[in-house]
Amino acid sequence: MTDDQLYITPRVARVLMTEEAIYGLILVSGMIVVSAGGGSWGAFVTVLVTVLVFYAAHVYAGTLGRLAATEGQGGLRASIRAAARQSSGMVLAAVAPLLVLLLGTTRVIEDATSLWIALIVNTVILGALGWAAVAKWSTHWWPRLLSAVFTAAFGGVLILLKAFIHH
Repeated sequence: MTDDQLYITPRVARVLMTEEAIYGLILVSGMIVVSAGGGSWGAFVTVLVTVLVFYAAHVYAGTLGRLAATEGQGGLRASIRAAARQSSGMVLAAVAPLLVLLLGTTRVIEDATSLWIALIVNTVILGALGWAAVAKWSTHWWPRLLSAVFTAAFGGVLILLKAFIHH
């Protein structure tokens, strides 16, 4: 592997290839859109708090679901661990856009620009996840591309929404 290639560990790749990660990216994009009027700091705080609340809610709901499905035989700690592990993609997916928003809050990049870049980063990650998911079961490029475009479209719709709301 060369220095310019990004290496993602198999565990991180597994976490990112979950519905929670994709849902988390879409949630983050939506929160950036609705909180963008407060600049990158407002968006950063809103996204961080919202992702943590949704993560906690997912862990709680997952724990209850596991306990109900096993009639409590699975154990509380094991149920919490399994739910936390299953929901971790939501938090991991928020790291890149949060870092971009943090660059805007510290003025490393322009405040308004950081909002757009965070949305674009989310959309690119969504597209990459769509491509990678189909690549697990198809060697053909067209289903991969179709999945990438379709998955990225969720982020694209939110970018369009931001353009209409804030311009």
